[in-house]
Amino acid sequence: MLGITAFALLTAVGALIRIPLPFTPVPITLQTLFVLLAGVYLGGRDGAMSQLAYLGFGAIGLPLFAGSGGLLGATGGFLLSFPIAAWLVGSLLRPGDTAWRAIPILVAANVVIFGLGASWLARVLDVSAGQALSLAVVPFLPGAVIKLAVVTGLVARPPFSR
Repeated sequence: MLGITAFALLTAVGALIRIPLPFTPVPITLQTLFVLLAGVYLGGRDGAMSQLAYLGFGAIGLPLFAGSGGLLGATGGFLLSFPIAAWLVGSLLRPGDTAWRAIPILVAANVVIFGLGASWLARVLDVSAGQALSLAVVPFLPGAVIKLAVVTGLVARPPFSR
């Protein structure tokens, strides 16, 4: 229970650390870093539960979401992807796995996050898939790569170690 609460709070802190971009309603945050780490350190079930707790705290009115409009706003798809991504990572990745094993799992979790986020954004803003990708994915790829490297560095053994 402590780990679930801790990662819900860390995700909330990650939302508070935000950099708004003038051309998109999606800000740069550290939320996804904590989503991925929740899966790694808590496992699939508890990692997902930590993100459901985060969503629940925000849904009852606590100002924890980085974007405007909450779960139904432009960033709602990203928020709703968090439990799925944490579950995916936690179900497939364990601390001490090799980087070769960690990277594809973390990339798959990011595909879930970006896929749901961009799909939702396209619907809310009534824009094309290409426009949604340029608003919700492309500007965030460098940060996603950095977060992926951080998580891999924290949890993975060197690729050729025993």
